[in-house]
Amino acid sequence: MPEALLRVKDLRTCFHTADGTVAAVDGVSFHIDRGETLGLVGESGCGKSVTSLSLLQLIPRPPGRIESGQVLFDGQDLLRMSAGEIRSIRGNRISMIFQEVMTSLNPVLKIGRQLGETIEAHQGLDRRQALDKAVDLLRLVGIPLPQRRIGEYPHQLSGGMRQRVMIAMAIACNPELLIADEPTTALDVTIQAQVLELMKELKRALGTAILLISHDLGLVAEMAQRVLVMYAGKIVEEAPVEALFADPRHPYTRGLLASIPSLTGERGQLSVIEGSVPLPGSFPAGCRFHPRCPVARAECSSEEPSLVDLGGGRQARCWLCADRRQGGVGHE
Repeated sequence: MPEALLRVKDLRTCFHTADGTVAAVDGVSFHIDRGETLGLVGESGCGKSVTSLSLLQLIPRPPGRIESGQVLFDGQDLLRMSAGEIRSIRGNRISMIFQEVMTSLNPVLKIGRQLGETIEAHQGLDRRQALDKAVDLLRLVGIPLPQRRIGEYPHQLSGGMRQRVMIAMAIACNPELLIADEPTTALDVTIQAQVLELMKELKRALGTAILLISHDLGLVAEMAQRVLVMYAGKIVEEAPVEALFADPRHPYTRGLLASIPSLTGERGQLSVIEGSVPLPGSFPAGCRFHPRCPVARAECSSEEPSLVDLGGGRQARCWLCADRRQGGVGHE
């Protein structure tokens, strides 16, 4: 098999605080193939965004620090690169759509200036050429009157337009990998659909691989080929998207899917996962999900399970899955 475009091995990112060291990302491993869309899902606070920021060395230091692991992009370890080397990759071969659009765009710089600086930095164009390309990019992402918009400030644009500007900045250099962290957060459903269709078109046109980070399982079902489920800093399940939705193996994944509102269900019967994601630094012993798990048993509270290979590209971090595997059940 060809080498994956991105391969993350045992990534561990910690934050050093007055109360001690906490691991927000704890031994995470995964890969993304060329042209693939990989979904990363889980509740708020489970470590999804910290994982994405770690890939490009964007963790604030202090208090954060990448303690160990490898992030191999096209065979090169991004974590061993110098600041200059990672800048040549970041925004050029790997781009990111950040979750907070208003804090990602500079409020005192015009849209054309912000787009143009990205293009100048990575493609060697002069200011006039970069501005012309900025207009083309705004037109590509569906912003009306792009010639006028480049002279406006972020606060003069709607939320949907600002998100499209972020996408334009992310694709300005035809990246091989696009990291999209909650790309449709706070957008109305019409704009969400337009943004998703735009991402699909970009993937078709450019062959870009996408890491799609979201708590919206419907969005992931529509966009991704494979899914990672994250809980309390660890990957607890991995599966092809159809298999995950048809037959989730980890109790946490089943809880997430059961909590999706149904048009056919009875009113007032919305399922919930009791409790909340534990804070880093206060993770329970054993399986980190066991205090909230409806099928937890004795060993779940004393010993942490490993990821179990279930066959068919599936893995799950659960003692019940380990039992099924040992009993010969779980092969596709």
